[in-house]
Amino acid sequence: MIGTMARKPVAREAVLDAFESLLIEVGERAATLDAVAKRAGVSKGGLLYHFPNKEALIEVLLDRLDDLATADADAMAAADEGAAAYFIKSSVWADTPLDRAIVAATRLAEVAHEETRQRFAAIQQRWLQEIAADVGQAMAKPVLYMGDGLYFNAMLSVGPVPANETAADVAGLLAAVDRLRG
Repeated sequence: MIGTMARKPVAREAVLDAFESLLIEVGERAATLDAVAKRAGVSKGGLLYHFPNKEALIEVLLDRLDDLATADADAMAAADEGAAAYFIKSSVWADTPLDRAIVAATRLAEVAHEETRQRFAAIQQRWLQEIAADVGQAMAKPVLYMGDGLYFNAMLSVGPVPANETAADVAGLLAAVDRLRG
């Protein structure tokens, strides 16, 4: 047809990335379908073609989280340094795809989204299983809490945390893990 250009295909991942970013930046209530479409640079109809409603977007975001967390737990299980040390070292905010998926999903959990809470519980159980295989059942939760504390303190810091300070925190926690191993 003369005068008509083929429409660019809607990038499903771009829409999902836009939703994830909006959740991180402004929270669940402001991450409307209109806002997601605008951020992704697509029409609302283009968004609805791939995601008929917000719950469909949430479901795919949670699937992304599951995939990333599974890959992370597999890497943790295979780590030469042990699962506990891997967990501590990877508990530093690095703006990775897993970091972003966790923070976005946390915004959903904040509004009591039950499926999100269930997915987080399953992820945490897998992490605990891998850590327990390394340092024992009694020490698994303390290691999990060490990593979680490191992660959330870095994420909530007012400004960038100096690399030497983060490295010192990680080294201190790794020394504690060695003491836990006895």
